[in-house]
Amino acid sequence: MLERVTAPSLFPPPTYSHATVVEAGTKLAFLAGAVPLDADGKVVGVGDAVRQAGQVLANLGEQLRAVGSDLGHVVATDVYVVSSDPSVLSAVWEVVEASGLSTGPHSSTLVGVACLGYTGQLVEITATAVVPAPLSPPSVPSVPEEVVPS
Repeated sequence: MLERVTAPSLFPPPTYSHATVVEAGTKLAFLAGAVPLDADGKVVGVGDAVRQAGQVLANLGEQLRAVGSDLGHVVATDVYVVSSDPSVLSAVWEVVEASGLSTGPHSSTLVGVACLGYTGQLVEITATAVVPAPLSPPSVPSVPEEVVPS
């Protein structure tokens, strides 16, 4: 189980929590940065941080599904945006909020950076997520075998 905490003595954050506590014994996935590449390895939305944010979130969703999780189980993210303009960072954050990733809300850091790994890349998101235990199939009550007198 996870608990999202906003410290009452601090200014309340608008759409994230200050901390997320995960109960011991829970399986976690630490995901590498999701990037705005398509299936052919080409950068999507060169020059458009909002479009890239959408591709990054789609790719993050694929990473999560590959480990048995989803956007709703993300407990922490770091969102990197190539920009020093707060309005660009805000526009990317609006895409994050609309994706369902901020459900909870989760703990997150939004950072403006000078450069990311691929030429033309403007957005990258790293994440930590809970991997929920698989649902067990319903148990079928056993039927005792008929006892035949000998």
